[in-house]
Amino acid sequence: QVQLIESGGGLVQAGGSLRLSCRFSGYTFSAYTLAWFRQAPGLDREFVAGINRNGDNTQLADSVKDRFTISRDNAKNTVYLQMNTLKPEDTAVYFCAARRALFISTSAYDYWGQGAQVTVSS
Repeated sequence: QVQLIESGGGLVQAGGSLRLSCRFSGYTFSAYTLAWFRQAPGLDREFVAGINRNGDNTQLADSVKDRFTISRDNAKNTVYLQMNTLKPEDTAVYFCAARRALFISTSAYDYWGQGAQVTVSS
């Protein structure tokens, strides 16, 4: 059973930075494509970033493309989301997700973490 545990959320002022981490366990990490999603109050969950199995291909939502970076460390079974120049509209619960597949998807993931709150104050 795959388990995903996010950490690193919190409160930050606009313009600041945070790094989210997601620790993967249960199966072979390098066989899974990983992604980050977010959900703000009253809105649908949306794709933020994805990374393929060996980390040489990433995909970012247009809203974060110049500010966020996704990376993974297969030796540590961990995926990261580096968030820079944060804006109040980035406030949301951020979820880590995994799928056993070659390619990044913006929607179809099999496993989800419990979420980490990110709050950006103006």
